[in-house]
Amino acid sequence: MSNRMRFYLNQMHALDSAMCVTVSRTNQYRLIRDWFRFISRLGDGMFWYCIMLLILVTQQSDGIKPVLHMMAVGLIGTLIYKWLKTKTHRPRPYQVRQDVWVAGKPLDHFSFPSGHTLHAVAFGLVALFYYPVLAVILIPFIAMVAMSRVILGLHYPSDVLAGAALGYSIAQLSFIPFLGL
Repeated sequence: MSNRMRFYLNQMHALDSAMCVTVSRTNQYRLIRDWFRFISRLGDGMFWYCIMLLILVTQQSDGIKPVLHMMAVGLIGTLIYKWLKTKTHRPRPYQVRQDVWVAGKPLDHFSFPSGHTLHAVAFGLVALFYYPVLAVILIPFIAMVAMSRVILGLHYPSDVLAGAALGYSIAQLSFIPFLGL
């Protein structure tokens, strides 16, 4: 790796780390901390399971394909993010920096990528494809899940961006077999 490339990577890491410190400090306010803990907890899966159940209850047999599609992207997303975490071994911000204020409990040990964000984007895009009317609920929820990971001190912003990019890619590629595109 060239010195110039190493310099840019160091600069990006410094910016990523500084943003993480700044954003995590917002969790000193109880309302913010409690709200984003709640959002993060919903992002553990409960929100998406409820959406899938709602689809099945309201759409009956017409809801089977969208729910199976969401389940497929969920499984693929889990396999990919768990594999990546075991390969990258990136520690969580609070494990490296004492000035990151952690206010949540991680589901696993490593930081990169954000599995919550990956799943929120993947599930959200698939659900929105079938039911665009859900945008008013899903788009803000997806954004808040992503924000919660940095606000709670559990991820760097780059972890969240990588999770979002992976979730987007998984969702887009999933449309090929599900829709025959």
